Amino acid sequence: MKISQLYKQNRTVISFEVFPPKKDDDIRTLYDALSGLSVFEPDFISVTFGAGGGRKGTSATAEIVRHIKDKHGIEALAHITCSGMKHSDVAPIVKDFRQKGISNLLALRGDEIADGGFVYAKDFIAELKNHDFCIGAAAYPEGHITCSDLNKDISHLKQKQDAGADFFITQLFFDNDCFYRFLDKARAVGVSKPISAGIMPMLSKAQIQRMIFMCGASLPAPIIKIIGKYGDEGESLVKAGMEYAYNQMQDLCDNGVDGIHMYIMNKPSIAEYCLSRLKVKRV
Repeated sequence: MKISQLYKQNRTVISFEVFPPKKDDDIRTLYDALSGLSVFEPDFISVTFGAGGGRKGTSATAEIVRHIKDKHGIEALAHITCSGMKHSDVAPIVKDFRQKGISNLLALRGDEIADGGFVYAKDFIAELKNHDFCIGAAAYPEGHITCSDLNKDISHLKQKQDAGADFFITQLFFDNDCFYRFLDKARAVGVSKPISAGIMPMLSKAQIQRMIFMCGASLPAPIIKIIGKYGDEGESLVKAGMEYAYNQMQDLCDNGVDGIHMYIMNKPSIAEYCLSRLKVKRV
């Protein structure tokens, strides 16, 4: 099934993100986690770009996507970046995806630009769309960290839609008001495709520090207070972080968000904590 069809069912789409292990011999741990996640019946599971990059990374992602579909009967979304990729590299990758029964891709730019390669995600999206994939793309509620103008960033979002993006998944955020302002601006310029809100529970102080520098996500006062109260107190901080994420998700559902995409760090316990109490229309 193409993921775009899931957003046409008049309900909130719930999805998870997992990442491939850095070592091949750790794959069993991920497969165990996927078994634990499958009981929550997500609408789809996305798999980030595999370790090692290039064709190796693409192949690792594709194998996990196929496992999710074949073993658990859950639709899956393969991340793919055009980082370091040339136009001539697309055909063999597309062939591999097709052979594995993959029809949904999250098309990302990445960091490295190859000579004669793709410069922007919109160009990569347009190329993949020629091969009849369902294409997801990234959105940034507070703007991409390299772009200082949110309006310009939203213009880039519209260009991705015009290039063929069927839906969007946002970068993580901790302030729902930022998401709502972003959504209003996006809709105002004609971005009509579904947008899933990306939520990542806070599990450690170090994690939050990484997110600030990597993504540019702002920290609202309640998050700062949680960090101030618990500091590096592992279990207490984790519980408070998951509770905050649950409250974010419930507020988003109450306001009719298209979807919620949970960055769960390969931990079924996060899905259980948040979804066991979430009041959301699933059917």
